[in-house]
Amino acid sequence: MELHNSDADVQKFLDFCKEKEVEFVDFRFTDVKGTWNHMGYSFSSVDKDLLQQGIPFDASCFKAWQSIDKSDMILQPDLIRYFIDPFSADITAVVFCDVWDIYKEQEYEKCPRVIAKRALKHLRELGIGDIAYFGAENEFFIFDSIKMKGDVNCQYYEIDSEEGEWNRARSFEGGVNFGHRTGRKGGYLPTPPTDTMMDLRAEIVKVLNQVGLETYVVHHELAQAQGEIGVRFGDLVEAADNIQKLKYVVKMVAHLNGKSATFMPKPLYGDNGSGMHTHVSIWQKGENLFCGDVYKNLSQMALHFLGGVLEHARSLAAFTNASSNSYKRLIPGYEAPSILTYSAQNRSASVRIPYGVSGKATRFELRFPDNSSNPYLAFAAILMAGLDGIHKKSDPGAPMDINLFTLTLDEIRDRGIRQLPHTLRSALEEMLAHKDYLKKGEVFTEEFLQAYQSFKFKSEVFPWESKPHPFEFETTYSC
Repeated sequence: MELHNSDADVQKFLDFCKEKEVEFVDFRFTDVKGTWNHMGYSFSSVDKDLLQQGIPFDASCFKAWQSIDKSDMILQPDLIRYFIDPFSADITAVVFCDVWDIYKEQEYEKCPRVIAKRALKHLRELGIGDIAYFGAENEFFIFDSIKMKGDVNCQYYEIDSEEGEWNRARSFEGGVNFGHRTGRKGGYLPTPPTDTMMDLRAEIVKVLNQVGLETYVVHHELAQAQGEIGVRFGDLVEAADNIQKLKYVVKMVAHLNGKSATFMPKPLYGDNGSGMHTHVSIWQKGENLFCGDVYKNLSQMALHFLGGVLEHARSLAAFTNASSNSYKRLIPGYEAPSILTYSAQNRSASVRIPYGVSGKATRFELRFPDNSSNPYLAFAAILMAGLDGIHKKSDPGAPMDINLFTLTLDEIRDRGIRQLPHTLRSALEEMLAHKDYLKKGEVFTEEFLQAYQSFKFKSEVFPWESKPHPFEFETTYSC
């Protein structure tokens, strides 16, 4: 087995743990869905051999990974990124891990973090650039409570938030209803008391800083009970790692304050959903290769990259919009564009060139991805689509600077504009039909792609399609 960490990296980590008086080491890894999992060790049992040779675990317990007869895999600590867990009662160091396949004696082809690393390696091997930077805007909701039930005779959920417009006539404990509420699509940047989460977001930011994340913008978002905290960009793998840290911190701070945070794309009917607007650029030797003078400070390479993203967007959606709930967010009028075109500043286009970008800041903003995606897989797939566009010199077409949300379906078709799929099923079918660009450089293998689509169909598509929905009772029960 290849050694994942040098002697110097191991010693640096052990010295860090001794300096911080670490009692436990938490080894964390990401499964296919994108869930963060962990295995803890007493620090007294963590030594050079463990950190270099890895930790055995049962991979058959995770969907889309191993069968029971070949379940043994190895967690490989990656000692380039670790931090002290701000929530554990005892001092605990958290370490990111990859997965090693003991049967093929190689990095596990179904490990999302391995796939992300392979995508960066493919970029370098092509000689196009030496690094791809990604920056995600992860929107989220913080609710007071959530109840849900999915039984043979009942499909039910109920969300509550003191910010919710449904509480305007409610009698609260103590008899006070503060009355200041944003209403639907009215929550962008209000001050307290309408914004009830200002202090909670500030607490989240402080903890994010503790775990090594650099934050900037912090504000209430457009929907009721919705927020956003901007985190500095990083290379593809670092940016995905940062999302795992962000989600962990947001959920834990909310939990410890008696609330429930979710990154679900569309929890509220009739209000905006949460996206993961994704900014991307490719660099070589410290130079931003997307910077140029062809369109809005973009280079020809950047436009070819964009052409690849737009060409493959319908199959990309299997990774960037990876849940059945994703497609309830992609409805015109809720700032979640599904129309596959681009523009400068225009938030109704699925890809936007942010205002005033130039030089090092030149980049694309993909507005369709959401947080139900596995960030390692989503970022890797976006990069592969863009690289295919550069290779084929794909033309993204002309920009569209009009409000695309006002177009009717017939007008969209008449203009020849493609749209994202309307369901997860369609996205998965598109991915399987147009997967060759993903398989270049063995970044996404055929085995992984088949396992991924099977997992998604069994865990989401088939259950969603087979369950009666409350709305169907409204429309069909008395027919």
